[in-house]
Amino acid sequence: MTRERRLNDFLLAVTKSIFQELVSMDAVMLKIMSHAKKLVNADRASLFLVDSRTKELYARIFDIGREEDDILDSHQSSLGNKELKEIRFPMDKGIAGYVATTGKTLNIGDAYQDNRFNREIDLKTGYKTKTLLCMPIMIQGSVIGVVQMVNKKNGHFTKSDEESFETFAVYCGLALHHASLYDRIRRSEQKYKVALEVLSYHASCSNSEYEKYKSLPLPTNIPNIERFDFSPWDVTNDQKPIYVVYMFLDLANADVSHANRYDFECLMRFILTVRKNYRNVPYHNWSHAFSVAHAIYTVIKQTDHHFSPTQCLALFVACLCHDLDHRGKTNAFMVKSASTLASIYTTSTMERHHFNQTVTILQTENHNIFKHFSSKEYRLVLDDIRQCILATDLVLFFENRTKLNRLLDQQLFDWSNTEHRKSVQSLAMTAADLCAMYKPWAIQENVVSTIMDEFWQEGDEEKRQGIEPLPLMNRSLAHELPKNQVNFINGICIPCYELLSKVLPNSLPMLAGARSNLQKWQELADEQTRNSTTSSSTTTAAVVETTTSTSERASSASSSNSTRYHSFQARCGFRKYKCQNKEENDMLRASKQDPFIVITRPDKDQGVVTMNRTDYKSNGIDSQ
Repeated sequence: MTRERRLNDFLLAVTKSIFQELVSMDAVMLKIMSHAKKLVNADRASLFLVDSRTKELYARIFDIGREEDDILDSHQSSLGNKELKEIRFPMDKGIAGYVATTGKTLNIGDAYQDNRFNREIDLKTGYKTKTLLCMPIMIQGSVIGVVQMVNKKNGHFTKSDEESFETFAVYCGLALHHASLYDRIRRSEQKYKVALEVLSYHASCSNSEYEKYKSLPLPTNIPNIERFDFSPWDVTNDQKPIYVVYMFLDLANADVSHANRYDFECLMRFILTVRKNYRNVPYHNWSHAFSVAHAIYTVIKQTDHHFSPTQCLALFVACLCHDLDHRGKTNAFMVKSASTLASIYTTSTMERHHFNQTVTILQTENHNIFKHFSSKEYRLVLDDIRQCILATDLVLFFENRTKLNRLLDQQLFDWSNTEHRKSVQSLAMTAADLCAMYKPWAIQENVVSTIMDEFWQEGDEEKRQGIEPLPLMNRSLAHELPKNQVNFINGICIPCYELLSKVLPNSLPMLAGARSNLQKWQELADEQTRNSTTSSSTTTAAVVETTTSTSERASSASSSNSTRYHSFQARCGFRKYKCQNKEENDMLRASKQDPFIVITRPDKDQGVVTMNRTDYKSNGIDSQ
């Protein structure tokens, strides 16, 4: 009687949860786990959902032995602090996998004596599983999840436990189905908002644009375009679409049997519309997309890879589209600012949006460059493009790097293995996305300047929203750029290019270029350190010329380390000077007569304060 009353109470609680409030999938899962373990007096509970697309079981909420309210509180706290990490494994693995594939209930008295038991979770968590009661959750005859009760507190799970659990599982299915529908509706609403926003900003290329480029002759040869040190930033915006067509057709013609399967009108309209769908932001714009597409083109042309012609085109198209509709903000900013995109895509927010924009353009009339592909070929090329675009999320680079390094160290790497090949594709995407890091120093310097413009704009916006920006995004810490670049190239670029050169030895110029630029950034950082150590006073002043002629900038590239340092500091907005004697004070005073001079000084509340001549007077410094 007590068991039946407890079961009825649970069913009533679930029913209230369904019909009295709209709840998220995570909240329903927490309720199910909490009530389930109480129902059968289990120590812990696990709930795995079925991903029918990947044929995997996954869980992102875990019972660590707390009561329901504690679990809810800890879950909400973790959502506020960091993204939860999922556990995923194949549907045919372990006891949960067996139940998911067969739809049968399992009651196991000794988990470690059962060959189906997957010990990996215990090894990861340090928790010892002894007894298990595992049951499928079904809707309309299909398994949508698996509930697993772990370690009966007083003996083994009984037949009565199984019967109660079976009734409970029916209501679990209803609850999860309801929550899933709610999540899908919510996501659809958010996608609709994003679609309206994008449509209001973008449009497909016009007929006049297409006709203009249609009449232009295609070059038969572009000098030096296959060189790693080629500068795509020197190509004008009007020329870029022609260069893209040239590179695309060059890669497409590698497959002689399908040389004519790409329609010129679709290709040109696709390229022009992609160009139009890049926003006018400082760095992640059409020029960046073109430079990354060119970088992957040089990798494909210069190295002895084992990508198929179609896989090469997938890489090229992914590079061209990898930052479509970029707003000039990082994934972290999108999450912290609670943007609509972040509510749709909880991981790799912008990268998933870029891929969806790519698919949207391909689905536009007269834009599908793969229209002559079979259904299977089209699906495969889209899968490759999706994986390649997602790989530009640097968070994923570290995991991929570790996996690929291990394969190479153990001499297990095999080009014919699909997963191994995809790892190289992902690595090549990262290498191409960072292409400015291995270009000649003059190019590197200018591109980094535009990158920082975008970062500082994000930091300014975060300050307006009351969010403390990261040091890299903080305009007040602009003087730390050389040190930051040294850390970035050492931590990401060099490891990336070193690993790529192991798989594709002919890519060594990328590594050599990155090392050369690293040396120059290190020289600037060292010079900055020497300058800062000579200052002993807390009050500093800087005199900076904010205008530099083209000839002066050109000559500075070959000047001494000190000259390069000051040239760099001028572009960042200030150059620090310690006023230690009368001569320097006279120079500071003289600067007030020059309208092109900017004065900066430290402020205890706002960091470095930049003032023009008018600000300088209004702050009461003019009379000093």
